[in-house]
Amino acid sequence: MPQDARKPREQQVFSITSAAESQTEDRVRREKRYALSMGVRTLCFLGGVVLVMQPMPWRALGWLLFAGAIFLPYIAVVVANAGVRRKGSGPSPFGPEPGKQLEAPRNPPLNGA
Repeated sequence: MPQDARKPREQQVFSITSAAESQTEDRVRREKRYALSMGVRTLCFLGGVVLVMQPMPWRALGWLLFAGAIFLPYIAVVVANAGVRRKGSGPSPFGPEPGKQLEAPRNPPLNGA
């Protein structure tokens, strides 16, 4: 059996702290953020319906709430998808980082000892 067959394969090991967020966790986080934004949109719309029927100072606020209800879906999608795939600060794909290598022994081992 050749010597190379017994040698274990070299694998790149990543620290768990440098791993990216899982796709499931990322999706759940974005869904919650989007649902919260749509809840605010619903409140804007309902507040606009109530306030537009009031006298003038409140009517202007009602129209502003309607404007918020119109533009909030676009903003919610952009915010929910911001930073979709956050990468960890893991090791460089271009090789070892300087200063992170093991040093060679200062004294070579004695032969025959």
